[in-house]
Amino acid sequence: MPNYWLVKQEPDSYSWDDFTRDRKTSWTGVRNFTARNNLRRMSKGDEVLYYHSGEEKAVIGIAKVIRTAYADQTAKEGDWSTVDLAPVRRLKRPVTLREIKAAGRLKDMVLVRQSRLSVMPVSAAEWREILRLAAG
Repeated sequence: MPNYWLVKQEPDSYSWDDFTRDRKTSWTGVRNFTARNNLRRMSKGDEVLYYHSGEEKAVIGIAKVIRTAYADQTAKEGDWSTVDLAPVRRLKRPVTLREIKAAGRLKDMVLVRQSRLSVMPVSAAEWREILRLAAG
C-alpha cells in the first residue's frame, strides 16, 4: 500500500509544465530537517501531490516516487537527501489552498497546520478528498 505525500514548488522555479517536459526530476535543494526526513521516508511507488506555492497556491498534479532517498549532490555541506519523482498526470482542475482550508475534512492536513514545510505526508483520506475536489 503506497504512502502519500505533498511537495511544494515555486512555479517560477520549476513548474508542473517544466516537470512534465523533463519527465522526471531529482527533488533537490530541501534544507529543512523535517522535510528531509519526509523525503527519507518515501518509498518507490508512493504517490505525491505536486503543489504550486507562491502566487498560485494550488495542488496541480500527481507524481510518483521512482527512486528513494539518496545524497543530494547540490548540498555544499550537511547530510541532505533527494528523491527522484516522475509526473503521473495533471489534475482535472487545480485545488487551491483556499478550498483546502475550507474543506472540513482537510482541517488537520499538514499543509494547513505547517504551511512553510516543503515536503509533507498526506493521509489516505486527505488524498481522496483532494482528488474529489479536483474532479469538480
